[in-house]
Amino acid sequence: MHDDRKLVEARLERVLRERVRPAVHPATTPLSVEIWSTDGEPVPVAEGLVAPTRPIAPGTPWGTPWGTSWFKVTGTVPAEWAGRAVEAVLDLGFTPRTPGFQCEGLVHLPDGTPVKGLHPRNAYVRVGAPVAGGERVHWRIEAASNPDLEADGVPFRPTPMGDRATAGDAPQYVLGEMRLAVFDETVWNLVMDLEVLGELMAELPVDGARRWEILRAVGRALDAIDLQDVNGTARAARGELAGVLATPAAATAHRVSAVGHAHIDSAWLWPLRETVRKVARTASNMTALLDEEPDFVFAMSQAQQYAWLKEHRPEVYARVKKAVADGRFVPAGGMWVESDTNMPGSEAMARQFVHGKRFFLEEFGVESDEAWLPDTFGFAAGLPQIIRAAGSRRLLTQKISWSRTNDFPHHTFSWEGIDGTRVFTHFPPVDSYNCEMTGRQIAHAARNFKEKGVATRSLAPTGYGDGGGGTTREMVAKAARMRDLEGAATVEWETPADFFAKAEAEYPDPPVWVGELYLELHRATLTSQARTKRGNRRGESLLTEAELWAATAAARTGFRYPYEELDRIWKTVLLHQFHDILPGSSIAWVHREARATYARLAEELEAIIAGAQRALVGEGTRELVFNPAPHARGGVPAGGAAPFDGQGDKAAPTPRDGGGYVLDNGLLRIEIDGRGLVVSAYDRIAGREAIAPGQAANLLQLHPDFPNQWDAWDVDAFYRNAGRDLIDVAGLSVAGGAVRVERAFGASRVVQLLSVPISAKRLDIDTEVDWHETEKFLKLAFPLDVKADRYASETQFGHVYRPTHQNTSWEWAKFEACNHRFVHVDEPGWGAAVVNDATYGHDVTRTVRGDGGTTTTVRASLLRAPRYPDPETDQGTHRFRHALVPGATVGDAVREGHRANLPERRVTGGAAEVAPLVTVDNDAVVVSAVKLADDRGGDLVVRVYEAHGGRARATLRADGFDTARAVLTDLLERPDTDAEPPARADGGLVLALRPFQMVTLRLPRV
Repeated sequence: MHDDRKLVEARLERVLRERVRPAVHPATTPLSVEIWSTDGEPVPVAEGLVAPTRPIAPGTPWGTPWGTSWFKVTGTVPAEWAGRAVEAVLDLGFTPRTPGFQCEGLVHLPDGTPVKGLHPRNAYVRVGAPVAGGERVHWRIEAASNPDLEADGVPFRPTPMGDRATAGDAPQYVLGEMRLAVFDETVWNLVMDLEVLGELMAELPVDGARRWEILRAVGRALDAIDLQDVNGTARAARGELAGVLATPAAATAHRVSAVGHAHIDSAWLWPLRETVRKVARTASNMTALLDEEPDFVFAMSQAQQYAWLKEHRPEVYARVKKAVADGRFVPAGGMWVESDTNMPGSEAMARQFVHGKRFFLEEFGVESDEAWLPDTFGFAAGLPQIIRAAGSRRLLTQKISWSRTNDFPHHTFSWEGIDGTRVFTHFPPVDSYNCEMTGRQIAHAARNFKEKGVATRSLAPTGYGDGGGGTTREMVAKAARMRDLEGAATVEWETPADFFAKAEAEYPDPPVWVGELYLELHRATLTSQARTKRGNRRGESLLTEAELWAATAAARTGFRYPYEELDRIWKTVLLHQFHDILPGSSIAWVHREARATYARLAEELEAIIAGAQRALVGEGTRELVFNPAPHARGGVPAGGAAPFDGQGDKAAPTPRDGGGYVLDNGLLRIEIDGRGLVVSAYDRIAGREAIAPGQAANLLQLHPDFPNQWDAWDVDAFYRNAGRDLIDVAGLSVAGGAVRVERAFGASRVVQLLSVPISAKRLDIDTEVDWHETEKFLKLAFPLDVKADRYASETQFGHVYRPTHQNTSWEWAKFEACNHRFVHVDEPGWGAAVVNDATYGHDVTRTVRGDGGTTTTVRASLLRAPRYPDPETDQGTHRFRHALVPGATVGDAVREGHRANLPERRVTGGAAEVAPLVTVDNDAVVVSAVKLADDRGGDLVVRVYEAHGGRARATLRADGFDTARAVLTDLLERPDTDAEPPARADGGLVLALRPFQMVTLRLPRV
């Protein structure tokens, strides 16, 4: 037989495009359309429904950037259509771009009842099937004219459209046709048949019989279609395809669990307020689709998004609640938002689960067993313990498939965290969290699945996401045809819980991956938008303080514990940890609002702290120092207050031979040369120099930074190939007990204050940068005379080790990584730490010198200047605080990290001291939270963890609370019935902790 394969395939493509798809709507009639627009914030639905409208015709521009228009759409179903299926096709001016990144709409009935959302792949509204003829139709459409930031087809191009203040007022869209149309279900099903078979055929081996069997059936179907009467011949064409569609899949076929999904970024290329509407549009679509498709199941994560629905669109929320009760709309993941997991601190990461799971329990009576994070930019090694402590035991993500250097070896595996906790983890091999159920995607999932031979199933999150939209009727139809189809993986709609249960049952002993799940991409998200990151860190620290002092004051003085305020503030901080806000990858509008929000929250938290401390000290003139850190310092106990002992004094600078200054407190001698660089940091106790010979610390380095794509997200390895040391000094002087260094470069200026405390072995560096660079990367370098093959960086409830060498591609790929409060390097007997109060990104490298010694260089990442999606990223003034701690152990690094982030407060009052509410007698056991129980029963909740990486025993005491009735709990403060109760001795609780183990204790009042 002659090979006519390409001829038939090309014929299929043209006939579908030009004849069959257009025949889905064989008859149409125009609708009348009127419009009312507002350039400001969206108005309430009730206001939009009655707003005065004016006629608008197809082809008319509409919609200023970020504006809202209300369309009034009316018409009459022609009488001759009686007995037929009819729907409206409503084109707001959609472009071929994917849904979620352009104009969108939510259709309402005249009384305000939401019907469904509109986007370019889902622009229909059902009228009836069948209709009687003569029906009047009337809808009101709330349409968002959100600008498409890549409308010109060029990705990552700087644009002013990311903020209403700079976007201008030019109309963004041109109104398309709005028509009533007959819906020919037979033709629509023929389209689905041909698309599924055509897509499947393209994935099958050319030399395989199944491909040719499908090709011949498709050829017969095309022969059966009268191109001048597609509607009249569609049934016959479908008959030619029935046989190949009915052939069952092989018994060994890969099994795909499809989960309806719309991964909606809580902010990204749109502001938070627009996400509220995206969620309403998508939820309306999905509840409508659930009513139409009995097998369909939809999952939505992010409790915040449900809370938005409850607050802003209660009528949509009511439909969601009913679908949840029916088991078909699944609250997934149990987190407040799909947060970044690298940068949130220990308590914040825990509270993501606390607030998310509690919302789902209280609203729906549902507790998710999985963490659902398909799009998060890598996963910190402390996360498994947090997932387990929250009552979950599984994780789903897809993002690691984006890694650019190494191919992750598993799709289903057990992930082990720093404390030894393991969670069952799945990476969907479809390699997308926006699966469209195409033949190519499903075939890729089957081919790509790395567990062949030991496991058979994977999950496919199916639907348009990022900007929302969800699953479409076409995706459901394609899944139905692939439920049992030879040549394809089998597809079945299932809940995440059902998938995980089956996956675990067939693969009870999967391989284990130990340590962080590092994404070899998007490394610059650890640095971009420095003010957002500072706001997050400060918010976390102030919340820790507010809970500590408010609980102490409530227990001691009857101070009103601010449950409502803390709950609201925590949720706001957690929202801003979403994986496009905290990482700095959102538009300017998002970060402008974030800065204002963080400032407002800080003011509220400062007021709570001040009120609690005032209640504790009373009126008087004594000056006390409150120490919120988990370690005693300067004679002040952790979590208490005592008289100030002068620990804040600084060693006085003295002139240095050859220029510069010396800072010496008898413990540490710092030499600062005439360039303002630290050329010596001598540990007098150890008799050891910290700075590598011939090199200088406190060295600012500036690199070009123009990644190949994803400007705000990425820093590519080649940035290190060029750069310069900023050694020119514009001023060197003494100011307030510190050495003041001033530099100028490009259009920017830097002022640094270097000081050594009178009684601590630490160099403090306070850096203020007035930053006006573009596409540059600023680093702060510390070349240390340490032979370290690995280094420690703090993560949630502990620290993670990374190699300093690059023996393998896995190690090379980690050229930029995350730390929280410290990075620590050491060799046997001596180490050093670099601590910070607001930065996350860093790199650590090693070189061997000519003298045979090894230099290990720690560099903190300070600032970037990408131009997309915010062309003014980080322009302006920033402040950073770092400290170099020579001679530091890991324990010293932990202590100094908390000191930098939880500074003491001086308060005047009548009390002689404030005893800590909670004490722990081992510095290796760190208290991360002291608070009153969320159920408002008055119990005390204390969370501690082992911070040094070894086993630790400690006795915990709580003043005014009954340790005899203390119980171990999960993160939601529910008794942990599987845990051994802590031993008791001398009125305290004896804790025996594994390395990095975290425990939560609940203690009732005495």
